[in-house]
Amino acid sequence: MRQSTIPGASGRVRPLVLHGDPGLRTPGAEVTEFGPALERLIEDMFATMYAARGVGLAAHQVGEALRVFVHDCPDDEDLRHLGYVVNPRLVLTDGVVIRGPEGCLSLPGLEAGTERFDHAVVEGVDMRGEPVRVDGTGFFARCLQHESDHLDGCLYPDRVTGLRARRLRRAIARAPWTP
Repeated sequence: MRQSTIPGASGRVRPLVLHGDPGLRTPGAEVTEFGPALERLIEDMFATMYAARGVGLAAHQVGEALRVFVHDCPDDEDLRHLGYVVNPRLVLTDGVVIRGPEGCLSLPGLEAGTERFDHAVVEGVDMRGEPVRVDGTGFFARCLQHESDHLDGCLYPDRVTGLRARRLRRAIARAPWTP
């Protein structure tokens, strides 16, 4: 992805991997090869995320079990956060725990109140292997935690509890995309 281009503009929209696919439960492998294939993956991920009208997308969701995610997400002050992280590690979560609506492109049409910290920090590298640190609050912190979970094989329904969890399980069972 060249600095002067719009992320995703030259990318190919890939099919989304949906809930029930075992690939979503596989922890991602560290990226060890930096070059054109990684650049193409990131560009395709942006194109796919935008086509699906998402705010974040993990490589798992396009069938690549690699530790990469992209995001174009506002925080609670409506400040836009646009970028990607390769080999991200969630290094800090703190602040108030807030239960807020959360959805996922791999569970289309569903949403549930999910508890997340109001502040999160992710560290990783860019597509050249240079260190990056992403600090998020509010809705953007939720996004960082959600995408980091994907790379560990965790989906947001795993974090939903009580009546909300039971309702979400029933909705998943009735969803047209459920295998």
